[in-house]
Amino acid sequence: MNIAIIFAGGVGSRMNTKAKPKQFLELHGKAIIIHTIELFENHPGIDGIVISCVAEWIDYLKELLDKFNIKKVVDIVPGGETGQMSIYNGLSAAEKHFPSDSVVLIHDGVRPLINKQIISDNIRQVKKSGSAITTAPTVETFVVIDENYSVTEIPKRALSKLAKAPQSFILADILAVHQQAQKDQIFDSIDSCTLMSMYHKPLTLVEGPVENIKITTPTDYFIFRAIYEARENNQIYGLEE
Repeated sequence: MNIAIIFAGGVGSRMNTKAKPKQFLELHGKAIIIHTIELFENHPGIDGIVISCVAEWIDYLKELLDKFNIKKVVDIVPGGETGQMSIYNGLSAAEKHFPSDSVVLIHDGVRPLINKQIISDNIRQVKKSGSAITTAPTVETFVVIDENYSVTEIPKRALSKLAKAPQSFILADILAVHQQAQKDQIFDSIDSCTLMSMYHKPLTLVEGPVENIKITTPTDYFIFRAIYEARENNQIYGLEE
């Protein structure tokens, strides 16, 4: 089976909004997290969705799921103190509902600019190799530095990718790594592929678009709005399916 884990356990301090967490900010009358969830809800290959959410906003999220007729959500659990722990809470809930050999796609609740193809590619690649990290091309040169801000390496752009999401694995594999990390007192890994790499697990990639951004700052929100409205206009004028 194929499961989406949507984690939205943060409060979005960099968004500078105090009224509500960033995942509940709206565009055209719909919260960002609903824009994201609908991508998995409408994909025929996704069998269920588990959401890890800010505890105080779970009831509000349930209202939104009902309002927008979201049917695939099988569980909503409180987020953890870190992103890593929010994901772990979601994975633990998924284990109660689905077989351990299920494909699990881990995705940010504030990353709504993916598409059906990316979801399909993730599922296909995990079934082939055991992992799938959605990436995007590096369009600028980046540098590696040390603690003194001295440049130690300039990787070749052609051999570099930006890791994004979904990041997808076999449920039993990613759960085992999370559990080992906690035994090793690791609770704040930056993302799932970093955690898997830390334990020398093989990782393979799928290619996604550059616009697959995570909405973290006000600038990100305006980029999302511009891209979303451009897509809507393309559909109106028959330029996009």
